[in-house]
Amino acid sequence: MERMIPIGTAPKAATVARFIGIGLVIYALLLAGSEWLLHRNGRMNPIYKADAAAMDVDWLVLGASRAMPLDFGGFNAEMERDTGLTILNLAGPGTGPLYNRFVLEHFLSRRRARNVLYVADGFAFRAPVWNEGRFSDGDLLARTPFHPALAARLAGYVAREGVDPRALADYVTGFSKLNNRNRFRRDVWEGEASFERTFRLSPSAERSRIGYLYPPVADETAMRERYLAAFAGLVETAQRSGAGVTVVRMPLPPRFRSLLPGEAGFGAALGALADRHKVAVLDYSGAMPDPGFYADTDHLNDTGVAAFFTRHLRAVLVRQP
Repeated sequence: MERMIPIGTAPKAATVARFIGIGLVIYALLLAGSEWLLHRNGRMNPIYKADAAAMDVDWLVLGASRAMPLDFGGFNAEMERDTGLTILNLAGPGTGPLYNRFVLEHFLSRRRARNVLYVADGFAFRAPVWNEGRFSDGDLLARTPFHPALAARLAGYVAREGVDPRALADYVTGFSKLNNRNRFRRDVWEGEASFERTFRLSPSAERSRIGYLYPPVADETAMRERYLAAFAGLVETAQRSGAGVTVVRMPLPPRFRSLLPGEAGFGAALGALADRHKVAVLDYSGAMPDPGFYADTDHLNDTGVAAFFTRHLRAVLVRQP
């Protein structure tokens, strides 16, 4: 007996299929447009900069925002002219060692670095928000180029490192790219706008900054051990690729530095890890007390960067093999 199809079922199914198909095409076009705008306006995002690298480098700079002024105002190019070395700065705002390792792995899948300069900050080794949390940050995802291989690497971090699966879903679907209100603007970190400014000392601004960088955590010791382990993985990844690793603590204003919690314990733990991996730790945190060297509570301004390079960093860069 021939099966009967209810009147109107087939046409409705076809209509639904057409609407779904049209919707998918529109979504794909919007996503392609968002990706094009990302490349058109890209500048600061570490993955974008890694993709843009045209050659292997002598020095790869990693860390959080205190490393970023080394690439402001064309200063990275000045360092390259002075030293004759190629330098690529892949530091990012608020990025701890777990995210930095992710960036390093992506770079090494495409290029090579003879040396890695890691700018270590105690706050970045203390809280998930600067590590697992950075993978889920919408502003960062909105500026991160899409690669199937990077999606696979991110899936690995979801499976093994406790990264929120929603970060992977966001990256694959392009949700943050499609909803990026600043998609037509150049990707410039707000801190670069104050690069030529000199900070006026402010106890309230310093306390606010400390509160932001050091949010409450349930177990500080466990968190520090977790992110020191992530950093050890970064060092081992670099060394397996043949790169040397140097750790630097950036200069800070004396009063702000005195407010940092747990610095003695972090410094000792970092030093012990460095000794095990035969890595030098160069602590310049107290080397430049003049407040005129700082754009805000804890970032060097243009004068400070130039002085830091001349007095300290240049010798570090040129003496490496």
